[in-house]
This record gives sequence, structure tokens and C-alpha cells, in this order.
Amino acid sequence: QVQLVESGGALVQTGGSLRLSCAASGIISSIYSMYTMGWYRQAPGKQRELVATITTGGTTNYADSVKGRFTISRDNAKKTVYLQMNSLKPEDTADYYCNANLASRNGWGQGTQVTVSS
Repeated sequence: QVQLVESGGALVQTGGSLRLSCAASGIISSIYSMYTMGWYRQAPGKQRELVATITTGGTTNYADSVKGRFTISRDNAKKTVYLQMNSLKPEDTADYYCNANLASRNGWGQGTQVTVSS
């Protein structure tokens, strides 16, 4: 079972940038590379929502609310997925979660908190 640990969350001002990382363990790199990796977020009182995903082939998908501001990338050798967040807005404030998905295998990290002050 894949284990995921997120890092990089912080308090940042509107317009600022952050880079989140999610490191995987419990699987070898060749298996990790087969997973579709994703970032989700959950704001207080709201449901968890998709932010971005990246497939094994590098195809990316973004929520409309973050297109043009966020970039997801992965380093299979390091078994790490990243989320570069630019031009942050107060509405980006949430707990951000990493997800790994491969067929019936699905894993979540514990989350990292991002707070954007106005």
C-alpha cells in the first residue's frame, strides 16, 4: 500500500506562491510511475474538491479555478509529485491532500494546510 506525506503548506499573502510536495513510500519507483497522482483540497465547511491530476504519461488536468495559476508535476525517480501554486487568492485557503490512484488502489496523504491572507 502506498503511503503519502505532503509538505510545503504555509501562511502566505494574496498574490504569493507556494510549492507543495508529496512523497510516496511503500512502493518502488517503477510501480509509482504507473499511478495517477492528484492534488485535492478541502476548505472549512466544504467538500473535498479536485485541484489537479497528472497521469503516468504526464497528461495533466486542472480545476477551472486554478488553471493558469497552478502547475502539477511529478518526479518518478523521487516518487514525488509537486503542486506549484502562483497568484494565490484567499479562496485557495484549504487543506491540500495528495492522492495516488491505480486501478483499485487508492491512497491519501494526511494533508498540508495552506492559508492565504487578504
